[in-house]
Amino acid sequence: MTWSATQYSAFEQERTRPVRDLVAAIPGRAAGDVRLAVDLGCGPGNSTEVLAQRFPDARVIGVDNSEDMLETARQRLPAISFTLADIGTWNPAERFDVILANASLQWLPDHAALYPRLVSMLAPGGSMAVQTPDNFEEPAHRLIREVAANGPWAQKVGTVHLPARHDASFYYELLQPHCSTVDVWRTTYYHPLAGGPAAVVEWFKGSALRPYLQRLDDDEKAEFLKCYLAAITQAYPALANGTVLLPFPRLFVVASR
Repeated sequence: MTWSATQYSAFEQERTRPVRDLVAAIPGRAAGDVRLAVDLGCGPGNSTEVLAQRFPDARVIGVDNSEDMLETARQRLPAISFTLADIGTWNPAERFDVILANASLQWLPDHAALYPRLVSMLAPGGSMAVQTPDNFEEPAHRLIREVAANGPWAQKVGTVHLPARHDASFYYELLQPHCSTVDVWRTTYYHPLAGGPAAVVEWFKGSALRPYLQRLDDDEKAEFLKCYLAAITQAYPALANGTVLLPFPRLFVVASR
C-alpha cells in the first residue's frame, strides 16, 4: 500500500494531538537515562518531532516503509536518522529505552506475537508507547465496507481485509507477563473539520480508504468516493457553521520493562 505524505499531513494538527498525549504518558526518566529512542511508522516525522522534544538528549531514529513519508520526514528533521524498513520484519541489534508506535501497528497482523517481540527490544527499564485507532466500528469505517461490498467494484475491493483489532483487555493480558507496568486507556477525540462531510472523506483518503482505492482505476475511484461522500453526509451531518465534528476513538498502551 503506497502512502502519500501530502495527503496524510493535510490534518497534521489533529493527527499529532494523540501522539503528544501518548509521549507525555511515557514514565519519566532521569536526564540522560533515555539514550536511544525509535519511532516505528514515523510517517512524515510529526510524531518523531514530538518524541525528540520529549527526550532532547537521546539519539532518536525513525522507521517507516514508505519512501515518500521518509523523504518528508528527512526534510522536516534533517538531524535525525530515518530508515526504510517494515515493522513486521524489523530486527535491530540495539536495544531501546523508548519505542514509540503512533497509529502504525494497526496495519500489522498477529499482535499476539508482535507486541511481545517489540517489548523484547527494550532495554531494562525501557518503555513501549503505542497508539492505535479504535474506530473500526465507527460509521466512517463501516460505510467504507458497505460501499465496497455493494458497488460494481465489489469483486475488486470486497475482499479487502484489514488486520484484526483488539480491546484494552487483550493488550493488558498480553503484555502484563512481560512488563513491570502496563497502562491502557481509550480516548475519543472530536476533530472539528471545517470542510464538512467532504473533509471527512479527505481525512480517510489518507488512511482507511487507501487499501480500497489502490485496487480501482481512476473512474472507479471517482465513483467510489462519490458514493462514500453521500453516505458520510448522512452519517456525519454538518453543524450550523458547516463544520463536521468527527469522533475518533483511539486506544493507548504504555508498557515498561
